[in-house]
Amino acid sequence: MKQHTSIFFWLLLAPFALWLILLVIIPHIDMLGIALREQTAPREYAFSFKNFIEFFTEPLYWRTFMRTAVMSILATALTLLIAFPVSYYIAKMLRGRSKSFLFLLCLIPFWVSELVRTYGWMILLRETGVISNALQWAGLVSGPVELLYNDAAIMVGLVYTSMLFMVVPLVTVLESLDDDIIEASYDLGGNMWTTMRQIVIPHAMPGIVSGCIIVFMMTLGNYLTPNLLGGKDSLWFTEQIYTQFITRFNWELGSAFGILLLLLSSLIVWLGLKLSRQTLTSTMT
Repeated sequence: MKQHTSIFFWLLLAPFALWLILLVIIPHIDMLGIALREQTAPREYAFSFKNFIEFFTEPLYWRTFMRTAVMSILATALTLLIAFPVSYYIAKMLRGRSKSFLFLLCLIPFWVSELVRTYGWMILLRETGVISNALQWAGLVSGPVELLYNDAAIMVGLVYTSMLFMVVPLVTVLESLDDDIIEASYDLGGNMWTTMRQIVIPHAMPGIVSGCIIVFMMTLGNYLTPNLLGGKDSLWFTEQIYTQFITRFNWELGSAFGILLLLLSSLIVWLGLKLSRQTLTSTMT
């Protein structure tokens, strides 16, 4: 019986293991090998750290790198601030069909591709767009207003495209919080802020951490939204990677950038888990 159970377990694990090995581990090992080489002659390469050294010696590269990290952290924080009250309202205030309906409203924008959603924001924010025309009609501005191609537009797009991935884990974990515990807090003299700080937020911490990890990773690796809403001066690190691979055909430097982006995201996630005193296993359960 134990032997059959073990075989069944490995059969279930096999697809995930193959996906992990073939599509994650092997490509990253190959990318690291490409990053650690330098072309000395046509089709001849030598082991070298030149690509990594070039990143640290070229200010444009590491400044873009740090800007992307800071903007991604800020986008994650803003997404959390907006998503938490929405998630709490869905999980604890609504019942029955109204809960399903509001949750469905959060899903509707994701029925179309990210490209369509981003172009929708471009239509709203452009100089001849809906917001600019509304401001002129209200007499608040005297002429067309260009709201695109700046950091604020990038931030709006990043938060919007990431919202669902913060709401889902928060709703899931908040639904497991017993309403009687919240009522007991009020019965013992606690107010709304005390209840949130001492009961709701600690209980929701696994959902907060898992949501922040997902949103941060998606934001950090996003190419489409910063490029379209920020324009050619968006200075997003994924654009640097795209330029090296596609425009300059410099696969060695592009691979080095990809490895550095992976290390950056892993480091920030690790720091976030340490500061929140969470583990990956606790955020996944």
